[in-house]
Amino acid sequence: MQSSVIALTRDCEATEVPYGGLQVLPAGTKVRVTQSLGGSYTVSTEQGSMMRIEAKNADALGLTPQSQATQSAPGEFSEKLVWDQLKTVFDPEIPVNVVDLGLIYSCQITPAEGGGHKIDIQMSMTAPGCGMGDVLRADIERKLSQLPEVREVHAQIVFDPPWNPGRMSDAAKLQLGLDLDTGSQFPMYGS
Repeated sequence: MQSSVIALTRDCEATEVPYGGLQVLPAGTKVRVTQSLGGSYTVSTEQGSMMRIEAKNADALGLTPQSQATQSAPGEFSEKLVWDQLKTVFDPEIPVNVVDLGLIYSCQITPAEGGGHKIDIQMSMTAPGCGMGDVLRADIERKLSQLPEVREVHAQIVFDPPWNPGRMSDAAKLQLGLDLDTGSQFPMYGS
């Protein structure tokens, strides 16, 4: 998604990608929305910075916040519902959800004390130094906490085993132009 240049209508809190630091972009800052997935907007500034703006600040972009389809998830709790909700969490740099990127290493659902369910997630990042880990972890915890009968959610970032492109789903590899067997990029014509 490549949009036209937008001038922020008000001061707006944003998270710097990939470092994870919070900043306030002043009103009038010119940005271009490059990704609008999972309830947030990734924008690039005229200075070349990439920033993530939460849906609650969509009005600063002159936009209406995206629908949070599973915010009050219909139906009964199920493992499928958990995985479907995990697929609504997106890497701000890559237009692929954390499940298809292969960042979710384990998802354990157990009974919570007093009823309901407890969910423990082990996840990784595409690079150990990525500052977006806490942001994505918080997204996962917030979104899974909204599911029916969920009482506790804990997401932990791990780096063993290290993530590699081979962990991605075939659909994600195709979307990103990677070879299905190795996860490496297809060679360019004439190279």
